[in-house]
Amino acid sequence: MEPVIVIISFLLFISYAILIIYYRQSWISIPQFKVDGASLPTTKISIIIPARNEQENIGACLDSINHQTYPAHLFEILVVDDFSTDKTAAIVLNYGQHNIRLISLKDLVEATAINSYKKKAIEIAVAQSTGELIVTTDADCIVQPRWLRTIAAFYEKSGAAFIAMPVVYEYKYNLLEIFQALDFMTLQGITGASVYKKAHSMCNGANLAYQKKAFLAADGFKGVDNIASGDDMLLMHKIFKIFPAGVFFLKSCEVIVSTKPMETLKGFFNQRVRWASKADKYEDKRIFAVLLLVYLFNAWIILLAIGSGLSSFLYCLLVLLAGKTILELYFLFPVARFFNKQGILWWFPLAQPFHVVYTVIAGWLGKFGSYRWKERKVI
Repeated sequence: MEPVIVIISFLLFISYAILIIYYRQSWISIPQFKVDGASLPTTKISIIIPARNEQENIGACLDSINHQTYPAHLFEILVVDDFSTDKTAAIVLNYGQHNIRLISLKDLVEATAINSYKKKAIEIAVAQSTGELIVTTDADCIVQPRWLRTIAAFYEKSGAAFIAMPVVYEYKYNLLEIFQALDFMTLQGITGASVYKKAHSMCNGANLAYQKKAFLAADGFKGVDNIASGDDMLLMHKIFKIFPAGVFFLKSCEVIVSTKPMETLKGFFNQRVRWASKADKYEDKRIFAVLLLVYLFNAWIILLAIGSGLSSFLYCLLVLLAGKTILELYFLFPVARFFNKQGILWWFPLAQPFHVVYTVIAGWLGKFGSYRWKERKVI
């Protein structure tokens, strides 16, 4: 029995190590984009913000967008109110900027007629947009002053059909928020690496840009609109199939969008289960293979922990945990440097056991369970 345990542990660790080292080298190889100071981008941009019960956040989000260095006549903001029961719509209507429009989802669709409200919100906003380039973010996000200018300059230089961009969690010093910030920063590093190398599709809807004509060429969310989540990665892969050379990751500190972590453990798990729920819906089987390897590796560590009363199990468990922690820190150092979050890495070894457990639980519930999101139960 012992040789079998050692062999399985060795094979899983080597496979995982190859993957993580590949991601690290890929992240490092992404060139950082800088805007030519003399350039004057001219692209008309439509910013789409789906919002449901975001009265605490939407004002600050709009403030950050309206402090852009990009000419105001070259962008519009379309906030799609998703059946909010608070003052979200009123705040948008009273904002007082000519380039902001409110679209009310309840005026256009029945509340029970769709499964993915966010996809429908984006689809409707794209149809009403006037921009050449669609940029999406979330109502709880804050953008930087040169966000649009940098996106437009990159788009005009690259001719990109789809641009994934970095997102970061702004955290306070409590353990749950620190854990989420570490986990999310890891995902962002993998996102940049995988998109740059075109290894598989990965992105986050809080910071995306794509050509309106690319969205239309891919028939928008047709074929994936029955899936509750995936307004970002599922669309990305649809566009990638049509424009494989036109998908990019924009690595620039000027376009980092900040957002808030979940405030409660329940909210955190609901979010991660929602993300995991689309894992078997990807047409891009390359990412499914990666997710399967990551899940099996973490599940094997838990099995070793359960059987750690046996010396062979305990030895393999300690070696795998130590090796996993060192590998992931090796990957995270350059990513944290980009986000200027190096100080948070001191917490990483302490977070490792919890990360293993949550990965397995969230992955399982994403496939076989249900979750609540924005006061809606999704099965």
